[in-house]
Amino acid sequence: MSVLMTMRVTGDPAAIEKLGADNGALFQGVVADATSRGLISHHFYGSKSEVLVVDEWPDEESFQGFFEHSGSQIQEIMAKAGVTAEPEPEFWRHLEVGDDVG
Repeated sequence: MSVLMTMRVTGDPAAIEKLGADNGALFQGVVADATSRGLISHHFYGSKSEVLVVDEWPDEESFQGFFEHSGSQIQEIMAKAGVTAEPEPEFWRHLEVGDDVG
């Protein structure tokens, strides 16, 4: 069963959006690498001062392999968004409780 990976960092969500608009090739390169390593879905979310990344991966190991390979590109994106702390991915497994919607 797949896992969700979440990564929450302090940073400027508007800077992430601007970076994506101005330098989409950087994001697309990272997404292409992630997809080739098993990425199922990927989304950025923002609040006033935080950025949340939510990915779905086949397993933790697939994400870890991607993160080790593309770490410099991810660091570049984070630095341009004003992120100063090292991101810490968290992994979540689906719980079967019988109330799923969608």
